[in-house]
Amino acid sequence: MGFTENNAAPVDHKRRLFLDNGTRTNHSSNSNSVLALSTGDPTMFEPFWRKMEDKCKVVIRGGDFMSYFSDVKNVCWFLEPKLGDAIRRLHGVVGNAVTEERHIVVGTGSSQLFQALLYALTTPGGAEPVSVVSSAPYYSQYPEVIDCLRSRLYKWEGDAHSFKKEGPYIEVVNSPNNPEGGLREAVVKNQGDQGMLIHDLAYYWPQYTAITSAADYDIMLFTCSKCTGHAGSRIGWALVKDKDIAKKMIQYITISSIGVSKESQFRAAKIIGVICDGCENVQSTETDNFFKYSRHLMTKRWQKLREVLQHNRYLSLFKYPRQHCLFIGESVETLPAYAWLKCEEGIKDCEEFLRGIETVGRGGKQFGADPKFARVSLLCREDDFNRFIERLYMGHQGESNGHN
Repeated sequence: MGFTENNAAPVDHKRRLFLDNGTRTNHSSNSNSVLALSTGDPTMFEPFWRKMEDKCKVVIRGGDFMSYFSDVKNVCWFLEPKLGDAIRRLHGVVGNAVTEERHIVVGTGSSQLFQALLYALTTPGGAEPVSVVSSAPYYSQYPEVIDCLRSRLYKWEGDAHSFKKEGPYIEVVNSPNNPEGGLREAVVKNQGDQGMLIHDLAYYWPQYTAITSAADYDIMLFTCSKCTGHAGSRIGWALVKDKDIAKKMIQYITISSIGVSKESQFRAAKIIGVICDGCENVQSTETDNFFKYSRHLMTKRWQKLREVLQHNRYLSLFKYPRQHCLFIGESVETLPAYAWLKCEEGIKDCEEFLRGIETVGRGGKQFGADPKFARVSLLCREDDFNRFIERLYMGHQGESNGHN
């Protein structure tokens, strides 16, 4: 994949970028405030779920979910059976992951599951901490999570492309990649059988990318926050082939939180069921098919973003190849959750450049990349997104006027 070519041609269709159904989007009272687009808070999905409120209602009575235990016969004894069934059904409907012969481990978001995996894959430990790597640009929180406890079990070693150290290692394969959006594979090739892989598939859903195959890896991480948009419920899950690894993960979660909230699991199961019902209904539209709705919304946002940057010589975007999606049944565009912006014209710090238009992104250095890159979330509310687009446009206009 490469970057799109940009030029500074005049913009003839200016205001169309900021119109919705013929009406300019109303700004909130703080329209001149700094736009915080550095985090992936998935509030863009709120309108869909407001329309589905009645279908997603759950009733929890005072005597419900009082025990620590959900299913003592299951390896993951705190996994609610309804959530386990819903997860298997969801992957079957979407076709993005193999669930057969896999143990489901539920966690308080995929962040806790990632920590549990680090523990599971490195316990009981050896003479040296196990190296953990990921190909740059890598998710900016990996180094922070890995180095947080200064564990003697594992340590962050940076970009997988440059990793040459002998001994056991863990490679985290983040696909689609956060921040850049492309599908990834493992890159460390020269360490024999000492490598262990974690596939972080948080964004492997039809609203962001083509579902090119059912992922069939030993360890796969998913999360409700990027699938359904319910980040506040803090539900993630791992599909784990090795029972012993699953048991060690469960040991970690037991020690750190004695399981996972049953109320959150119950709600997540209901929401996932609503998504599956919408997908399986052949007559469904964007009104009740979540993936149709969210992909349409992502398409509109990427169209607006590319259109406004087409005439901006200071910022460019990746150009992704179209790929056949098994879920949709046709060739589709990649629509990442984030814009991985690159500064041109000798501008060295993209994060600083964005501050000039009152927008906070996350600089490339945090992702192991050059500071001329920055990540901006496209998962924000519609009003904030339109404000971002307008600031990009007005910034270009100001630059053009200043050079006339």
